[in-house]
Amino acid sequence: MSDIDASHAITSAHLNDFHQSFEADPKNRLALNAITRNSVTAVALNHAVVAETNHTFSHMLKSNEITSQLASGRCWLFAGLNLFRVEAMKHLNVEKFELSQNYQMFWDKLEKANYFLESILKTLDEPTDGRLIMFLLQNPVQDGGQWDMFANLVEKHGVLPKVFMPETESSSNTRWMNAHVTAKLREDAAELRRMHAAGNDSAALLARRAEMMSEVYRMLAIHLGEPPTEFNWQWRDKDDQFHRDGMITPQEFYKRYVHYDLDNVVCLINCPTSDKPFNKMYTVDYLGNVVGGHIIRYINVDNATFKQAAKEQVVAGTPVWFGCDYGYGIERDLGILDTQIYDYALAYNTGFSADKATRVEYGQSMMTHAMVFTGVDLDPNGNPTKWRVENSHGDKGGDKGFLIMADRWFDEYMYEVVVEKRFVAPELLALLETEPVHLRPWDPMGSLAISE
Repeated sequence: MSDIDASHAITSAHLNDFHQSFEADPKNRLALNAITRNSVTAVALNHAVVAETNHTFSHMLKSNEITSQLASGRCWLFAGLNLFRVEAMKHLNVEKFELSQNYQMFWDKLEKANYFLESILKTLDEPTDGRLIMFLLQNPVQDGGQWDMFANLVEKHGVLPKVFMPETESSSNTRWMNAHVTAKLREDAAELRRMHAAGNDSAALLARRAEMMSEVYRMLAIHLGEPPTEFNWQWRDKDDQFHRDGMITPQEFYKRYVHYDLDNVVCLINCPTSDKPFNKMYTVDYLGNVVGGHIIRYINVDNATFKQAAKEQVVAGTPVWFGCDYGYGIERDLGILDTQIYDYALAYNTGFSADKATRVEYGQSMMTHAMVFTGVDLDPNGNPTKWRVENSHGDKGGDKGFLIMADRWFDEYMYEVVVEKRFVAPELLALLETEPVHLRPWDPMGSLAISE
């Protein structure tokens, strides 16, 4: 029997009041007429914002051809590899170049499966219907990720020119591959927990786990192809000069032709919630992909510090990997990210006033997408007015796939930037040597960049 107070139900008197309130303002009828025949975004589009937006920037890095992740949530991998190819193009002296996102995805899926089974083995005595086990079972090999997860893959497996492991149907459309691998891993989790309950020792569990991983490898190879362990590398540069390096591994390619210094960057976040004081380092339990790899580490800073570091790096001529909430204030065709691009308050005749902290705390906002800053427009006082963004959704929207982010959108929906240590104060860098504050696995700052 329900314990909800029946006196709190919606009554006919309430409904009459709602109706009278709706009819009292003619704007509601106008909005109804417009939005029942058109999308709310088309009706609420703020043409004044569109008219004042342009793709001219005071500081703009050289553009590369835009990439497309298609129907997959690999934005974080694309953003990282787009960052890396800038360095590779310099060292190879080429105009066009792309690294294999499929190669990175294969290893990410395999490592995530192993990380999941490792987590299951660490939690064998947790109740099956407890929050932790339910959380672990939710999405063991989903497409999303974080910067430190990308760095783990690169350090262990290197990178590969795209020509040696191109896209497949499943790398570009991951739904069924993820569903079947997830089903297998959930079965594996149940089996390992049953074996433990029946008294099997750790040696038996680990032996069975190895067999399970062999099955996952087989499934991934069927969908994505097997990644090469070495390849014959030769190329012709933009001056029409031929080069040959012979047989090399993906790890060797990374060291010779990318060698992006992963130890020289730091991940900053801006999360202004009361439970996460600024100027502290945080990690998230059970969030990762490579067993034995680096843990997730962020330093939480105020928005001014956060923005200044990103600005200085772009002005210095280096792109910036970042994570944001891609779910609000986006006009995809025009490629505009702006808190004022849609006037929903006018359309609905009600305001939306939650601040950034409240949106995070109440599940309205979190990091969902990763991209790269390739430009910034500074006013005469050196303050950003807008940012140029390299996306991975193809070349149809914006300026051939490049977006404009208004600085006011940055303030509200930006959560993570990866910047060189030279743009971070020494007292903040010293936090890297301390024990991080551990956040629960379901904390909002444990969200993954996964937007399609």
